[in-house]
Amino acid sequence: MSVAIGAAIAVLTGIGAGIGIGMATAHAVDAIARQPEASKDIRSTMLIGCALAEATAIYGLLVAIMIIFFVK
Repeated sequence: MSVAIGAAIAVLTGIGAGIGIGMATAHAVDAIARQPEASKDIRSTMLIGCALAEATAIYGLLVAIMIIFFVK
């Protein structure tokens, strides 16, 4: 039972990643609306940030899988 609870807590990192990606996208769209000439720089920076946030969620999923299969 405690393994399932630990895995569930590890998967909660997906919530933070979703919030972070949503906020990054919202602020990038706002910045592009204010300065359309800088859209390429803003978009590339946003994509790097979203990739890092998504990597955090993938690490949480990996930890959850490791908890389920390797902790006994």
